[in-house]
Amino acid sequence: MARVVNRHFLPLLSLLVLLPLVIAPQAGAAGQEPLAPWLQARAREHAAWAEDSTQVRSGPMGLWREWSSSEPMLPGFVPPTSLAPLIRAVEAGVVNINVMGSNPLQGATRTASGSGFILTPDGLVVTNNHVVARGNVAASEIVVRLSDGREFYAEVVGRDASTDVALLRLLGKGVGGLPAVYLGDSDKLEVGDWVVAIGNPFGLDHSVSHGMISAKERVIGVGPFDDFIQTDALINPGNSGGPLFNMRGEVVGVNTAIISEGQGIGFAVPINMVKDLLPNLRKNGQLQKGWLGVVIDEQPPAGTRAAVVKEVYRNSPAAQAGIRTGDQVVGVNGKQVDSYQQLLRKVAMLAPGSEAKLTLLREGTAQEVLVKLSARPAQAVLEALSSPGNLEELGLVLRDISPEVAGPMGLAPYTGVLVSAVFPRSPAARVGLRTGDVVTEVNRRKVKDIAAVKGALERGGAGSSVLLRIQRGTVQQYVALEP
Repeated sequence: MARVVNRHFLPLLSLLVLLPLVIAPQAGAAGQEPLAPWLQARAREHAAWAEDSTQVRSGPMGLWREWSSSEPMLPGFVPPTSLAPLIRAVEAGVVNINVMGSNPLQGATRTASGSGFILTPDGLVVTNNHVVARGNVAASEIVVRLSDGREFYAEVVGRDASTDVALLRLLGKGVGGLPAVYLGDSDKLEVGDWVVAIGNPFGLDHSVSHGMISAKERVIGVGPFDDFIQTDALINPGNSGGPLFNMRGEVVGVNTAIISEGQGIGFAVPINMVKDLLPNLRKNGQLQKGWLGVVIDEQPPAGTRAAVVKEVYRNSPAAQAGIRTGDQVVGVNGKQVDSYQQLLRKVAMLAPGSEAKLTLLREGTAQEVLVKLSARPAQAVLEALSSPGNLEELGLVLRDISPEVAGPMGLAPYTGVLVSAVFPRSPAARVGLRTGDVVTEVNRRKVKDIAAVKGALERGGAGSSVLLRIQRGTVQQYVALEP
């Protein structure tokens, strides 16, 4: 028969065995002293095991562990027994939205329904853009029904398709003192946090579903600013635009999309993105994107948790604020930035003319700069600014006359360079250069491509005047530019 040993005696027995080993080096020769720290560490580990063994029970052969103590395994964790108190506290701020609109191309009238939530007591409501518009066509009639049954007509204050967010204003008498919700901090959400969705799925008023945060920063192809919260709280047609609440009763997301082929896979716009966007919508009626004027390295060194500046456009807001190539942007207005996508989203949400406080790391030293954003230039202008033919100091953008360019213009290939853009109030604009002019000489040297132009400019020296020979149609002339 196997010998039975009292398991409560084992920790004491082992400790008695180790105790002389801990004491012995202290009484031994100096040459044995290096063993003392090791033995003391083992003794501490054993003491921790002995304490843990009073709370943990092992399965056969030590294949698993079971928590045997009456004390909670996760201190401070209290699972909710009911969500009813939370739902009673917040459901009055959730609204149903019914819309009617016509498609001028198809001549058809559409009706749709969705959800939303009351942002302010005086009647501002947040919902999805796709609830109140289709493409560029907004609904002709919007009716918002409150939880107490009252109905109000509403108008669109602002909307943005790229983020799928819309801001409405309730109209008519009785708008005031409405039960507005509180907004939370979606950056603090963690995978596994409990959430509640309230909305109007399939016309079923104030339906409630609950689940958890399944993932964050999901990109699902809705727009350039995808940054969705994924949740398994059921979101169905009609839930769009409704709130996603945390366990504090705060709105942390705007329910927006689902994957139709799956179950329990829903997506919400983070409320922090909505908070960045709302002032822009309220003021401008649409998302007017701010522009910083930098090119960000999309593939920074592994392990880099920042947006690394690859290039700074001359005379851009970033250049005027002293931002340099190689700077790492780690924060915008006190919010952490880990990647170029996050920087793009945070800056684009801010309206032109607004100021942003950027936190930078430059050669390992943190510093803050204040940047006044400008309007984002058209894509064609941005492409010109980043092209090899951008000569900002002269105020013009050049393009090689390749065979593809030369043919339609009736020119011989590589007989000069084509002026494709002229910046306002620049040296080139002051002397009357125009788009379509052909530069054939720079400082008396013939040029056939952009590389030759840059070579001729380098020989002339920085800051010196530049003499260009220009062909405009059949006329050729010389112009002098003062950088």
